[in-house]
Amino acid sequence: MAGPPQAADLGKADRIIRGTTTASVVVLALIAGAISYRHLHTLAIRHGESPWSAALLPLSVDGMVVCASMALLTESRRGKRGGLMPWTLLVLGSTASIAANIAVAEPSVIGRAVAAWPALALIGGMEMLMRMIRTRVCQLTQVVIANSAEETSFERPPAESETHRTRGQALQRQAWQWAQSHRHADGSLPSGIAIAQAFGRSPRWGRLVKSIGLAGGLG
Repeated sequence: MAGPPQAADLGKADRIIRGTTTASVVVLALIAGAISYRHLHTLAIRHGESPWSAALLPLSVDGMVVCASMALLTESRRGKRGGLMPWTLLVLGSTASIAANIAVAEPSVIGRAVAAWPALALIGGMEMLMRMIRTRVCQLTQVVIANSAEETSFERPPAESETHRTRGQALQRQAWQWAQSHRHADGSLPSGIAIAQAFGRSPRWGRLVKSIGLAGGLG
């Protein structure tokens, strides 16, 4: 009878899944970019743009989508969901791309659905990739916390170590509640440094609280 999977096997499987997903998103991006470019170029020519401006216009639309996606991907690597600006640019760019695809498609429901599908698939793939990265960041954060707690247990008696850990978690929850109640005008959360300063802790502690909170670890 086979035993339980080893941590190394699980880690290898996790890397394969992330690599496959990343490669799939890259392929989707290339497909959607090529189709979207042709559709945007055709639409621009139809509406009186010169050849050179029609050639550059699709790059401005798809370039905005790529920049916004990379910004959101960077935030996901930190366990965050991204700010208002990159999400707004991504929605605007994606909407423009989908609208252009539909505008030049065969004037039927099936024709328009087929034309819009690559862009929709890319948006879905990007979101799945960002979810995987956020989950990975949350797992790594929990490992760091567990290792810190284990190191602390060697320095303090068991009862004192448990009390210290409970107080630390309570302070993190309190800091996360403070961050949620002190959002900026655009809805974004205070920075990790601001959270740390409010509670007299190090910037690293503030960033850790924000990452755990965004990953759902603080309620």
